[in-house]
Amino acid sequence: MNGLTPEPVLELTGVMHAYRRTVALRGISMSVSPEEVVAVTGPSGCGKSTLLHAAAGIVRPQGGSVRLLGQDLGALDETARTVLRRRRVGIVLQFGQLVPDLSVLDNVALPLLLEGHDRATARTAATDWLCRSGLEAETAATPAELSGGQAQRAAVARALVTGPSVIFADEPTGSLDTTGGELLLDLLVGAARERGAALVLVTHDNMVAARADREIRLRDGVVEAVTVLR
Repeated sequence: MNGLTPEPVLELTGVMHAYRRTVALRGISMSVSPEEVVAVTGPSGCGKSTLLHAAAGIVRPQGGSVRLLGQDLGALDETARTVLRRRRVGIVLQFGQLVPDLSVLDNVALPLLLEGHDRATARTAATDWLCRSGLEAETAATPAELSGGQAQRAAVARALVTGPSVIFADEPTGSLDTTGGELLLDLLVGAARERGAALVLVTHDNMVAARADREIRLRDGVVEAVTVLR
């Protein structure tokens, strides 16, 4: 061990963003360390989802800078940001956003197929994650045939199948009951801990936030408080 503090896997500095006349982020600075689980909390409209989209390179903020896995996202074009996300980042959005015309198995295999893995290898890895997600009986189903909880677990499996270094989850339990939410959190947090991946959870749910190492609370587009939980 060299005793050096590891470089953050995510670092936002003075990030600002607005939608027409609505200011979502007002100069937010924060960082996430390797293997850390961070919950970003706050009331509706405080900028949580915009922060996640900026951190993942989905939107380009209008001010400040974002470094993700050592890359300055502002210096990358859209193609380079997409490749970085596909190879090293897992993203779970609030309603799963599975491809409706693909089977559950092919939805989970899709990130590997896009990276050029052969179909058999991709499907084997996808099957393993679906089994770990309790969805082994649903591989041939379409997304429309899944319950809300099943669809979210499939989305988590898709986010994890590439072995990402950073995972972003936007209100992952927002449409689930308590039991379904706990099962999904067990899967998501457990997989991140097992892989040593950083996990950023955007949530308004205290149950979700309690699973994190640190909570960053937003209000009106700024960081209101930071709490170390463990």
